[in-house]
Amino acid sequence: MPQRASALAPGQKDSLTVPAHLRTGDHVADPLPTDPHLVSSGSPLPHRITFLARRDLGNQAAGGSELLIDRIAGGLTADGHDVTLVCGGPPAARDYRVVSAGGDAGHFLRAKATFAREVGDCDLLVEVCNGMPYLAPLWHRGPTLCLVNHVHTDLWQMRYPGPAARLGRRLEHWALAGTHRDNLMVAVSESTAAELRGIGVAADRIRIVNNGVEEPGPLLPEAKEPLFLAVGRLVEYKRIDLLLRLWERVRPVTGGRLVIVGDGPERERLEAMAGPGVTFAGRVSEAEKHRLMCEAWLLLHPSLVEGWGLVVTEAAARGTPAIGFDIPGLCDSVEDGETGVLARGESSFAAAWCALSLSTERRAAMGRAATQRARRFRWSATVRQFQAVAAEAAARAAARGGGRSGRA
Repeated sequence: MPQRASALAPGQKDSLTVPAHLRTGDHVADPLPTDPHLVSSGSPLPHRITFLARRDLGNQAAGGSELLIDRIAGGLTADGHDVTLVCGGPPAARDYRVVSAGGDAGHFLRAKATFAREVGDCDLLVEVCNGMPYLAPLWHRGPTLCLVNHVHTDLWQMRYPGPAARLGRRLEHWALAGTHRDNLMVAVSESTAAELRGIGVAADRIRIVNNGVEEPGPLLPEAKEPLFLAVGRLVEYKRIDLLLRLWERVRPVTGGRLVIVGDGPERERLEAMAGPGVTFAGRVSEAEKHRLMCEAWLLLHPSLVEGWGLVVTEAAARGTPAIGFDIPGLCDSVEDGETGVLARGESSFAAAWCALSLSTERRAAMGRAATQRARRFRWSATVRQFQAVAAEAAARAAARGGGRSGRA
């Protein structure tokens, strides 16, 4: 493959690199689904669809995964499907039915009983596995589908001590490759599909359903003074602490402001370490997020793990290029050297940040390319892709003799 453009100056070397198991080389996935299974199967669509997920979009800890499920569930509801979301935490008012199975941790144990009591029967059950599984195939006899944003292999070690991390990792891998061995798996990117194949999920059971974005509406001009934006939950693996350290190196070159949108358990610690020119905006309205993404010179996304990186595409739709690390997920949402930069280490991240800040022409060219590519990702297409997989999942279950759902 031809070498992609880089924001590093000729001869620039990195002092620190991305861990080898996270590097993706020059792979950039085709953003459009090419799997023939994603073309409508011609099978009837399941009418009653139930999702099992950790949170709904109204949860204070909601992020990209919750937005994806909300847009799919909302789109299915608008098309006449009867949709229920069973989740943890207090239920929010949505166009579809939301049922709480208990608290954030306890609801995993209560999901089976809540499903039996509140739903009882459906044409398709969708288990959203974001690390901790529901093990739905062990207690649900009807058609079942599993949706995965990314496999949490490395996050277990980051979040929990040794024995707990090993147990969680083994449970997740067994659930995905073992309990769901007869079911289709929905991956949000080619990177996630590769992770699933890597833990033993058969390639012929994986279907890719892309994330989408809203139509952005009227765009606003870029800010006159340098404005850099980071958007996401303030949790450890998003690595906003790294961004703050890099800001101290970059600010003397670029000037301007760094605005961090989002909230989370790391906020107090991050605010304590932030230097001059940093603003923590917290949770903002969609209108304010739109304004910031339009005015930002760059979206900065230093996350360690992503399934896709939805905020990258949201910013791209508004003409703002992104800088992230060359990791699975971001290599699908960012075309390196075209719609943004994928850095191979901390020094190259800082170098790209400086280089793009000082080059209005190059930043504008990347912004135009980002906007053009983002037009290929809309929630309406996401819903259509999901409907095709849902129909196939129901048809496969019927062929196995498990076409009717039943109580747990």
